[in-house]
Amino acid sequence: MVLLESVDGRPHFAQARPVIEAGKPLFIDKPLAGSLRDVLRIDALAKKHGVPWFSSSSLRFGAAMPTGIGKVVGCAAWSPCTLEPNHPDLFWYGIHGIETLFTVMGAGCERVTRVHTKGADVVVGVWKDGRIGTFRGLRTARRGYGATIFGSKGTAQRGAYKGYVPLVAAIARFFRTRKSPIPKAEIIEIYAFMAAAHASGKRGGVAVSIAAMIEQARR
Repeated sequence: MVLLESVDGRPHFAQARPVIEAGKPLFIDKPLAGSLRDVLRIDALAKKHGVPWFSSSSLRFGAAMPTGIGKVVGCAAWSPCTLEPNHPDLFWYGIHGIETLFTVMGAGCERVTRVHTKGADVVVGVWKDGRIGTFRGLRTARRGYGATIFGSKGTAQRGAYKGYVPLVAAIARFFRTRKSPIPKAEIIEIYAFMAAAHASGKRGGVAVSIAAMIEQARR
């Protein structure tokens, strides 16, 4: 098995190729790739060779979900969001808060809008069942990680971040079972969400379809 831990997402497809072609289970640290196109190429190559893989921020694992709030109807997540000019804006560090958002909301987001300033980003996603999830990327505010979860019976905060140990435990289980703890479709949707947010910001905050982003990246 292989853990691909290089920090720059741009060479990840080239680095993952010999691992996948050798048939070895693979964990790829964030960012999974430097573009949505390369995310899809990694997935397609792994499918071709029957190789299990997954990628995740450590923010998905360890923090407890609150109980007693009923069905989740929305979520407001936040995290630091420093930018790196060679990656789509949220890929570099916003991924942590986006991962938190999807951990709470699950897959199924249809469209995304983004408001960007020098000090912050606010991204709004609308899910297919009408639920709304938001991400606030922090640059000038005091930085931290968290989420407010809105339920049908109450509102609560997601539990505190537990560091890297829960993620490492999930990676170890994955290598033993060869089963990803996260559906591949959800991993891809997370990166499509961030790519759509990037496109929305470049277009002045218009809504961008996640399905259209995936289709465009496959061309």
